[in-house]
Amino acid sequence: MNKPVMPKKLQYDNYEPLYAARKKVYPQSVSGTFRRIKWALMAVCLGVYYFLPFVRWNRGPDAPDQAALLDFPNQRFYFFFIELWPQEVYYFTGLLIVASVTLFLMNSIGGRIWCGYLCPQTVWTDLFYAVERWIEGDRRERMRKDAAAHRWTLRRSCEVALKHAIWLMIAWWTGGAWVLFFSDAPSLMNDLAAFQAPMVAYLWIGILTSTTYLLAGHMREQVCTYMCPWPRIQASLTDEWALNVTYRYDRGEKRTSVKKAAELRALGEHVGHCVDCYQCVAVCPTGIDIRNGPQLECIQCGLCVDACDAVMKKIGRPTRLIGYDNEINILRRQQGQPPIYRIVRPRTIIYGLFIALVVGIMLYALNTRSLLKLNVLHDRNPVAVTLSDGSIRNAYTMRLLNKSGFDRVIAIDIDGPVNATVHVVGANSVMPDRPEVVIGRDQTTELRLLVTAPKENNPERSIPVHFHVTDIGLGVVASATDNFVAP
Repeated sequence: MNKPVMPKKLQYDNYEPLYAARKKVYPQSVSGTFRRIKWALMAVCLGVYYFLPFVRWNRGPDAPDQAALLDFPNQRFYFFFIELWPQEVYYFTGLLIVASVTLFLMNSIGGRIWCGYLCPQTVWTDLFYAVERWIEGDRRERMRKDAAAHRWTLRRSCEVALKHAIWLMIAWWTGGAWVLFFSDAPSLMNDLAAFQAPMVAYLWIGILTSTTYLLAGHMREQVCTYMCPWPRIQASLTDEWALNVTYRYDRGEKRTSVKKAAELRALGEHVGHCVDCYQCVAVCPTGIDIRNGPQLECIQCGLCVDACDAVMKKIGRPTRLIGYDNEINILRRQQGQPPIYRIVRPRTIIYGLFIALVVGIMLYALNTRSLLKLNVLHDRNPVAVTLSDGSIRNAYTMRLLNKSGFDRVIAIDIDGPVNATVHVVGANSVMPDRPEVVIGRDQTTELRLLVTAPKENNPERSIPVHFHVTDIGLGVVASATDNFVAP
């Protein structure tokens, strides 16, 4: 049988959109403890990002003097007194491990405090909001002006144009500061101004300018709600002891106005401290009502705490009706028990010890690393040859890495085969039995070595051969091991 076809009118009447339409958020300015913390952290984060490329660090002659520099052409990473080579990429792996576990530790202590205070999306969005308030006014003024968008005046047009111009300048400098970490900052700025910089620099400035302008100026809370995976991940990493921004409903309910609360108390009814002023909603950068409990959109910024505290002080009631707390303490207060906080617990101890272990390993490896590296590779074709006098010769490729900022004179020694001699192809040495070569500073040098030993003194098919290179001036030794084989 054919199914009856639903009339088109009924189809459209029953239609529901897959996604809710965006409700524009107008966060109100607020002052208080957590707002001051956010301002301070914003200043530190933006200061480091924008001005670190201009900090100088003396590394000696002919070495870059930029404190933080990722030098791709020369394959180096510089950070103040630290210089890393491509062979030391494991340090970056360690940093990523420390960063991820630190994020887990922060989450186990204070929920999404990374999102509320240190996330780049939060920092730049806060900055863009500050510009918007400075030009267009606070929450009510912006709402009123947007509601009257059909009545554009010259003043309103100038405000909007100025706001977007400043946003674009901030976004442009954000992209410009990023590329300065990859080349000498003053020189690159001059090249950019003269339109002589590499095209890839202009490309990345354009990409980061557009993304900063769109994400911080237009998408804002939508990034945290829909695009960022961390809210979904952190929910599985938290536990019941983590401190989150919480509405203490044991104190707040039943909600009512100040005037009504006085009347109900006179009648002997229980009334909570919440006066339903909606200030916590007005200041929220994601537009949620914290009184509805834990929500995906909440970034734990604490601005609702400041707004609620201000209201409580005005009406003479205790502060921290909203604060960093957990459900356990709310239940304990309802039962007449004092709240307890467990910052130090097995989870946080394990995270802390793991961070300390990885950092300790990295610091030990950094402090004990040698600036002279040696690698030896045996020739494969032929593996060995027999000379006219019956002796055996093996050939090797030796790669020397000099990470220091000066030239090194190194001597090459071997041990293993009996009465063996070593010869460096293309190098003349004062001591034929102990070749000496000069390795340039901050570079890799490849040498071809010929090791010869009498057959009668080395009857075994394969003998371990140890190569040692010694810095004549400093006495630093690097070693490598291979095999000396017979034909």
